[in-house]
Amino acid sequence: MRLIQFTASNGWRGHEQKIIYLYEAFKAEGYVEDQWIVCPIDSELYRIATEKGMQVIPFEYKSEYSLSYAKAFKKLAKEKKASVIFIHSSKAHTLAVLSHFIYGMKVPLVLCRTLIKRVDTNFFRKWKYNYKGIKKIICVSQPVVESLKFAVKDHSRFTVIGSVTDINKFKKQAPTGMLHKEFKIPEDYKLIGNIAEFTGFKDHYTWVDTVEILVKENKIKAKYILVGKGSMEQDIRNYVNEKGLTEHIIFTGFRRDVPELLPELDLFLFTSNNEPTGGVLLESYACKVPIVAADAGGISEVIVDGETGLLAKVGNATDFAKKVTILMHDKALQDKFTTNGYQYLLDNFTKSVISKKMFDELVKHELK
Repeated sequence: MRLIQFTASNGWRGHEQKIIYLYEAFKAEGYVEDQWIVCPIDSELYRIATEKGMQVIPFEYKSEYSLSYAKAFKKLAKEKKASVIFIHSSKAHTLAVLSHFIYGMKVPLVLCRTLIKRVDTNFFRKWKYNYKGIKKIICVSQPVVESLKFAVKDHSRFTVIGSVTDINKFKKQAPTGMLHKEFKIPEDYKLIGNIAEFTGFKDHYTWVDTVEILVKENKIKAKYILVGKGSMEQDIRNYVNEKGLTEHIIFTGFRRDVPELLPELDLFLFTSNNEPTGGVLLESYACKVPIVAADAGGISEVIVDGETGLLAKVGNATDFAKKVTILMHDKALQDKFTTNGYQYLLDNFTKSVISKKMFDELVKHELK
């Protein structure tokens, strides 16, 4: 297989990390004869892939409707003798379809979809999802499939392959006190945290409301850690100020040391209300951090309630606070969840497991 992974995204989220993981696994397992990542030159993915010595081909993204780039992409695919184009973003989806439809690119297209979002909002979107050159739509969870069924006529095109993490990247499984030292937190305080972009569906408002309840109940001696950046960060900071919680909630900003930081948490509190799967939950499994998460989207495909973590009602701060209190006061339950969660990760979501499933799907559709 000669594989091109194609994205027009310049952000850095779980999907972009997935591209890196798959490139590494496809190479390590010998699944590809050759492979390339095609991405915007100003993207974090380009920077990271280049640093890792991967074959990355940058382009200057201007528009998903750029006919000049659609034409150039066809030429690129021909030069590389690509046998499959693996598409990782909506804009790249448009460009690949235009390259196929207008300029006659013959390479089969396989789409990877990780968003729970309907796409039947206009004729063009429905057309590009039903385009005959799209041989398969690989969704990260069943709720992602359900959101696309309104647009895609042939449901046999769907398959579900879960999220992925690299257990070798998350080898640290015990705290060293680094966050206590960095933020001058007394050693006897527990740390309850979240790692997420400040965007609407991550529902930081419910997270802050949960902290407010926990602080008022005063049953847990803790500080609360928010890691990340995003367009809503200032809104959440203002909300924390309004609630009088500034001495309890710490904003760390964007961090590149998540594998070192995550094991410092005594509990991972995840309030996202529309999550495809939640890759950071897999990372919590890897670091053996117990989890309380919202029963939303594909989270229940990652968290087995009562076995690998606790699920709380979406947007219900009272239920979240109740579950946090239960778990923080039950060491045996914490140990059960971290042990079971780590094994669940090994069985279902490692690079080797997911890359084999991806390869098996991609190889079905490659240009022979």
